[in-house]
Amino acid sequence: MLVADIMTKKPATINVDDTLSKALTVMGEVGCRHLPVISADGHVVGVISDRDCRTAMNSPYVLHEKWQDDQLSRTLRVRTAMSPAPIVTEPGALAIEAARLILANHIGCLPVMVGETLVGIVTTSDFLMAFVNMQRNCRAAEQH
Repeated sequence: MLVADIMTKKPATINVDDTLSKALTVMGEVGCRHLPVISADGHVVGVISDRDCRTAMNSPYVLHEKWQDDQLSRTLRVRTAMSPAPIVTEPGALAIEAARLILANHIGCLPVMVGETLVGIVTTSDFLMAFVNMQRNCRAAEQH
């Protein structure tokens, strides 16, 4: 199985100078927990997670409904909370190797790049969904 088989294609992104409030809004609208961070010249320069945002606001316990209301979330920029220089992978990489990178580095996602171009993102959720689908397919094959 390749990264291309399980990644989310054309992921939502956030600009390095946008606010944490905007990042959280995008995550909520898309239904994700990680966003690749894009510089003014269009390069991937980081990744920001919902946890990064909560930590930057000094509380991992801020309720989701309160994030956008918090003055800090409307003031702090993505650049202050993102993880810079993310570890990346390619669509043709083996999914198991991408999973090993995620586990070894204690991270939740890998931007998927072709050269300098962002083409996707692969997350722990993508790996879990792939596992569920593989189990479902195995059970279906056993029943036939």
